[in-house]
Amino acid sequence: MDEKQKKQIPLRLSSRLYAAIAAWAEDDFRSVNGQIEYLLTECVKQRKKNGKYVSDTIDEPIELDIE
Repeated sequence: MDEKQKKQIPLRLSSRLYAAIAAWAEDDFRSVNGQIEYLLTECVKQRKKNGKYVSDTIDEPIELDIE
């Protein structure tokens, strides 16, 4: 696959997580899709940099304080 081509994948998010990402995307002047791509890219860069995920608690369920 050409590096410039983007792969489309289905993604399931809770409505609360989607809302949090959408708000963040708006703050950063990005689309939700762009924000998700940015977050995943940063996570992969971090893992390549030090061999670890961004957080040791990455697999723990998150609690969002979204009202």
